[in-house]
Amino acid sequence: MTMTPVCEVDELPEGKPVRHDVDGVSVVLVRDAHGVHALHDVCSHAEVALSEGDLVTKGGKLMLECWLHGSCFDLRTGAPTGLPATDPVAVFATEISQGWVRVDPARRIAG
Repeated sequence: MTMTPVCEVDELPEGKPVRHDVDGVSVVLVRDAHGVHALHDVCSHAEVALSEGDLVTKGGKLMLECWLHGSCFDLRTGAPTGLPATDPVAVFATEISQGWVRVDPARRIAG
């Protein structure tokens, strides 16, 4: 497992999606009260950047909502919560070490 340093955790505003390229993979990082989540930054329905979307709460869960058609994706599993998306997006392994967010885009933990 190769965890690539992406940014300092303090650079990520809580509740705002931020796009990064990690080892040639477009990744959207989302910081919340539980840590930092890393998802593939491509909507599985329309192939647009999820990092341009918003965070919304549905059913008590924080979701990443695609700006184009409104599909929402679970931050932990990448699963869509409704149409038009039917396929999940990849969720990648993350860690916070010495104040840095590290991501392994070769290691999917879900999606």
